[in-house]
Amino acid sequence: MKSLAELAAIKAKMQDKVVIREGEGAIRVVVGMATCGIAAGARPVLSTFVEGVANNNLTSKVTVTQTGCIGICQYEPVVEIFEDGKEKVTYVKLDADKAKRIVEEHLVGGKVVNEYTIGEYKKI
Repeated sequence: MKSLAELAAIKAKMQDKVVIREGEGAIRVVVGMATCGIAAGARPVLSTFVEGVANNNLTSKVTVTQTGCIGICQYEPVVEIFEDGKEKVTYVKLDADKAKRIVEEHLVGGKVVNEYTIGEYKKI
């Protein structure tokens, strides 16, 4: 069993990640974490978004959350990004590397990574 001091240290270390998931930023990143999403690899995708937001100091601007079924299981892992005043962007068939690129280009740079969106995927 961990000592009280060790548990407090773990809590302090993880606090930033919890804040990211519960924040109220203008941009909301929602990762589908139903059984189908988890089976397709959504956990590392969620972790990549959480870490990317923290590492790029976006915690006041971006909230990362999870949800259950988004309803398009064949496209899992699915991530929806909601921005105030803009149309929702749905990214599909993601992995950790694609999530890193989305953090860099979309969340940091403000440019949608079109090739990972559901609209582009359906054209293939």
